[in-house]
Amino acid sequence: MPLSDAGEITGRLNSALSGLAEFRTAGRPGWTREVFSESYRDSRQWVAGQMKAAGLEVHKDAAGNLVGRLAGRNPAAKPLVTGSHTDTVDGGGRFDGVVGVLGALEAVQMLRESGAALERDLLVVDFLGEESNPFGLSCLGSRALAGELTAADLARTDYSGKTLAAAYSDFGVDPSALLSFKGWTGSRRPHAYLELHIEQGSTLEARGMPIGIVTAITGIERLVASFTGTPDHAGTRPMDDRRDAMVAAAEAVLAIRSEGCGAPEHGVATVTRLENASRSPNVVPSLVRLYGEVRSVDESWLSGTRGRLAAEIAARAAEHDVEADLSWSTDNTVVRASDSVQDLAGDAASAAGIGWLPVPSGATHDAVHMAALAPMGMIFIPSAGGKSHCPEEFTSTDQIATGVRVLADTLVRLDSHKFSTTPHTTQRSTL
Repeated sequence: MPLSDAGEITGRLNSALSGLAEFRTAGRPGWTREVFSESYRDSRQWVAGQMKAAGLEVHKDAAGNLVGRLAGRNPAAKPLVTGSHTDTVDGGGRFDGVVGVLGALEAVQMLRESGAALERDLLVVDFLGEESNPFGLSCLGSRALAGELTAADLARTDYSGKTLAAAYSDFGVDPSALLSFKGWTGSRRPHAYLELHIEQGSTLEARGMPIGIVTAITGIERLVASFTGTPDHAGTRPMDDRRDAMVAAAEAVLAIRSEGCGAPEHGVATVTRLENASRSPNVVPSLVRLYGEVRSVDESWLSGTRGRLAAEIAARAAEHDVEADLSWSTDNTVVRASDSVQDLAGDAASAAGIGWLPVPSGATHDAVHMAALAPMGMIFIPSAGGKSHCPEEFTSTDQIATGVRVLADTLVRLDSHKFSTTPHTTQRSTL
């Protein structure tokens, strides 16, 4: 498909980005539009209107996902799927997820204007609630589509004791229907899934590359560590006679950081929160909880972090006569992008004279769950300064337009592509 000049689409992208940015929660920093909030509810009505304006048939499925359909010549063929999310973290920016939805709508405009008629239906999805939330479960909409949302998930509670099921119900999504929702499993599986997204890192900008083609999405291991010592008067208990749970937790913070610093490329480890059970300013902490995570696209290193950190944290806590108890959960395993989708995206960029680089993703995405349903790929565009999940998050409309052009042509190539059952491992680069 001939790709339109980038200048032809920046105006529409600017208008769409500005329109969606109007929806944010008052009194919160940046562009806050968290899942189940009023600002998010209102914004999705606006997104549905944008889908209709792009010529799509629009509906909201049983999981709360917004789905816009561009009819293909053969409605019986498995559909192509693209999209992302429009919810944000508290104090987030204007581009994370958003460019994957608004960029997909612009790709639809380009396809219609070029006269390119797809054989398959093209579905543009605004997935419900991709970002983390107080219920501790991200990617709500794509999990449901993949048949991975469970009754136990719906029973999860937030800090106030409200269940996820109740949050769904208040948002207008029937939680009982979620458990019987078949999504896109079985015979309803898509032909392929492709997502446009900002990099949320600095690699592309540092290398001067306009496009990144994702090779893999990081695995995430999350831990909760409880440190138990003895409460004492902070003014009278001698320093060498304390069982201070906070000191043991501080040692764990450093151990987790050291694990991340010693990781192979694309490995990180982060402590996100410490909680002292006592609110008194003059009591030696006796119960402290630590929350953290470890991420990498290196399965071997990631699988070893549990044992290494458990041993190190327990040993350091014992030095302070404090008991340490760790519990782990896997948010998602390492997910590899389809080699064929990577190749087609690279071909699309190269055909347009656009440089690209194979890159891993250190953030998780709806693409993780879509990969369980169909060959999956992602196209990255640069993030200024590598900043994301903050008001300073920025990607220029020219950069977004470049990504949209590659997205549109890759979708055309995917439309006629026959996937091989034999994995293809070639990765090409214009470097």
